[in-house]
Parts: sequence; structure tokens; C-alpha cells
Amino acid sequence: MPRHIDRILGQAAIPDTVTDDELDDLKQEIVRDVTAALMFGAQPAPQGHHPTRMESADTSLKALSCHLLRSGQAAEHLAGIADDPVDIDGALHFGCLLSLAMKPEGALWWWQYAAGAGNATAAYCLHLFHLRRGELRDADHWMRQALDLDFDILHAHHRTRPNRPRAPQAATLRQAVERLKVEEVCGEFHHPDQQLADQIEELAAPC
Repeated sequence: MPRHIDRILGQAAIPDTVTDDELDDLKQEIVRDVTAALMFGAQPAPQGHHPTRMESADTSLKALSCHLLRSGQAAEHLAGIADDPVDIDGALHFGCLLSLAMKPEGALWWWQYAAGAGNATAAYCLHLFHLRRGELRDADHWMRQALDLDFDILHAHHRTRPNRPRAPQAATLRQAVERLKVEEVCGEFHHPDQQLADQIEELAAPC
């Protein structure tokens, strides 16, 4: 946080009813709002419409997921996670596919798995995931995790601010996902396979 903000807050007349914890929460809110303004403030929008932070986070998460699935390494990463469940880049990409297929809980699990293993991009996906749900504390937590893992926010900001991402048809992706092997472990737990890796270029084409 810039030092002058701390100085202003420190000099402000705070009523005795405000606790130190409440003041810390206020400072965190300022940091959150500044971050949101830097990341989403100039997002293009239809005339007369001003996107909320949740809408902007949703757009950014879809754009980042599309960007990753359209990358030249997407098929390789998905094949990797199909062969080896500890392939962290594969977990990140599979989480993105599940998110676009409207399988949020599955996406959440795979992103948490990848982020827990040190993948900064997965941590950033979790930040956007929780921000679009309005879960600000969780969103803040994962942003800090991404920063601790040296995530490049400016580079990600450039990649996640399209005019409007042309996301793959959710129904098509859902159909591809629903034929996968599923285990009922705290919800649906999908296992990626080689066929999905072979199809990813076609599935991600509409992005």
C-alpha cells in the first residue's frame, strides 16, 4: 500500500468505536478497490452500461481461460494431466475448460490443486473466480497468493481485457466434459482423457 494512504488514515479522526480490526479492514478495502480500478476500471462496455466488479471479473476469467486453451501448449498440458494426475499445468488448463463448460465446482478443485502446488496463474484464476461471486475475502486471499508466487499482473491484465471474449459454446464444452469418467467425491470429479486433449483445438476455436 502507498505510504501516503497509511499516513492519511493514521491522521484521520477515527471515532473511539472503531477497533483496530475494523481499521485494518478499511485499509484492505482501499487496497481492493485500487486494485479493481487498475484492473477493471476502463473495461469497454455497451453505451449506458457500467459493468460491476463481478461482471468484469467474469469477463476476465473467461478471457484468460480462452487464452490458455488457445495456446499452442494446451493439448500437451491436457494430455499430461490425462496421463499423470500430478501435472500442474494440466490441472490449470483443465480447470479453465471446466469453467467454460459451466462446471464451476470442478474448476475450483483443479485450480486449488494447481495453486497449492505453486501455480501462480491458477491462484489468479481463483481470485477472479471468487471476485465474480462477490466473495471478496477469498478473492483477496488468492490475489495475495498469486503475488507471492510472482504472478505478472500487468501481463495478465493485458490478456484479460478483450472487447468481449467469444467463449466456446458452453453446451459443446459441457457435452465433451460429461462423457468423461466421473467420481462422486464432494460433487462431480471429472477425469480428463486423451480424447479431450485431441479435441481442444476445435473446442477452443470460438474463443
